[in-house]
Amino acid sequence: MTQLLASVMNVAEADQALQGGADIIDLKNPLAGALGALPSATIRAVTQFVNHRAPVSATVGDLPMQAEMIYRAVAKTMDDGVDYVKIGFWGATPALDCMKALEPLTQRGGKLIAVLFADQQPNLATLFEFAQAGFTGVMLDTANKQKGNLTHYLNNSELGFFVKQTQSLGLINGLAGSIGLANIPQLMILSPFYLGFRGALCVAQQRQAVLQAHAVKQIREAMLNCKKDLKIA
Repeated sequence: MTQLLASVMNVAEADQALQGGADIIDLKNPLAGALGALPSATIRAVTQFVNHRAPVSATVGDLPMQAEMIYRAVAKTMDDGVDYVKIGFWGATPALDCMKALEPLTQRGGKLIAVLFADQQPNLATLFEFAQAGFTGVMLDTANKQKGNLTHYLNNSELGFFVKQTQSLGLINGLAGSIGLANIPQLMILSPFYLGFRGALCVAQQRQAVLQAHAVKQIREAMLNCKKDLKIA
């Protein structure tokens, strides 16, 4: 069953996300970019509040592709107690030196999720390198939240290739990027591990507004209905 990842900013939003039925609590600051990082104190507070009721992930920020900087940020976020750490790999070809620099952390048991950006023409042929470096998963997102959602940049054939390729490599996969209710039927057909949401869960569909439980529940129900329809088909 495809899971629902809800991106939250604080304990109050994590509470709303859990009440609405989110499967994964994702920590990021939408006021600070596509993968804006939250303070360690907030990450620790949310992780303690969730208390293993759901997996918790956190982003390390919109960092430049500098291996030492990324290593330090990932190590710090791992120490905050989250289950998964998400790292943005910007541009068409992921920085192999950054990938390699993180291998000691994956060997230490760190569960790292690489984030590729559909609006930056990602090279999906590089998925093998992430598996080789010990990453737990790879997800697709969008860097610019003002210029179309995930499906504006990649069609279902391309997204389907991504899902199947990651599955064949033993990687978790996720699809996100300003997606909402209207995109759920199209994406559920692909059976990704999770779909990630922020704006669709917030007041007036604005990603910088407050997340609400009833919006999470609406998305979850739409996903469940799609699953039932797929079984019937």
